[in-house]
Amino acid sequence: MTAEIHFDRTGKLGRIILDRPKALNALTLDQVHAMHPTLDAWAADPDVACVTIEGAGEKAFCAGGDIKQLYEACKAGELDYVTAFYRDEYRLNRRIHTSPKPYVALIDGIVMGGGVGVSVHGDYRIATERTLFAMPETGIGFFPDVGGSYFLPRLPGAIGMYLGLTGVRLKAADTLHVGVATHYVDSARMPALVEALSEARDAAEVKATLDGFACDPGPAAIDSKRELIDRCFGHNTLAEVIAALEAESDPFAAETLATLRAKSPHLVAVSFEMIRRGKSLSFDECMRMEFRLALSLAPAHDFVEGVRALLIDRDNTPAWNPAGTQAQVLAHFDAIPAGGDLTF
Repeated sequence: MTAEIHFDRTGKLGRIILDRPKALNALTLDQVHAMHPTLDAWAADPDVACVTIEGAGEKAFCAGGDIKQLYEACKAGELDYVTAFYRDEYRLNRRIHTSPKPYVALIDGIVMGGGVGVSVHGDYRIATERTLFAMPETGIGFFPDVGGSYFLPRLPGAIGMYLGLTGVRLKAADTLHVGVATHYVDSARMPALVEALSEARDAAEVKATLDGFACDPGPAAIDSKRELIDRCFGHNTLAEVIAALEAESDPFAAETLATLRAKSPHLVAVSFEMIRRGKSLSFDECMRMEFRLALSLAPAHDFVEGVRALLIDRDNTPAWNPAGTQAQVLAHFDAIPAGGDLTF
């Protein structure tokens, strides 16, 4: 355990608190290393009936992984760190996915990237009026990882492809509408929800407690665009998606095209192929695929350049590499890491 993550037992509840509020609770490798054995211990403890995870402060649940540390490691050629980060983060994602106890993420605030990985694979995700969800990786020269290849294509219609390629942000009602969140609870009621969960004795009581606190977040803005999204993003090739958007007269399609064209063209192509493949893969197969992609693409030009432009220098003018050929896109999926594929 580090000062940046805390574990607490309250009644039959095991609580994880990510405590880096000034960094929007960005996930570090030390936090990953602290969480995994704690989850193992709680899974084996008959006195733990439920696990929650939350972020300190009022702005963010977890705004992603510690990208700046990864950026420095990639620039310095410290690939052992890069390998360890993705290997251990993805193993943690799987630990959450296979949790034998109800795992409840209190996504009160920003949830992006690595924060999605430690929330969306659990049983329940509780949104509040402060929730802001995104998988913005194509905008920093990467792909929607941490299990994005598994959960995105399993969202209804083509919404997962749209979210993964564009990195668009969703508010609370939208997250509930598309299935990213399972419940909506006002942030002011979170302390009472945690107290009630501490008294739940089994999975059925956990669900009943969450259902009892849930309320209606109001209309989902994205609902009015679902037909267009499904019509345009449900194609078998990226070229067909682009052509479909170009053929639409709705200004939303033009805005979406502009968004896509601002991203790394190569990583948009890689992400499309990854999400397309992920629909027919198991969770473990998805994570192994993402591990190959991560170790191939994190040290590459577009990731280093994207992080520089958007997070370091903040000039917002990344000089992306061209998209490359389909063969170059597919090569990343066959690039076996030097240390071998991801194992569990």
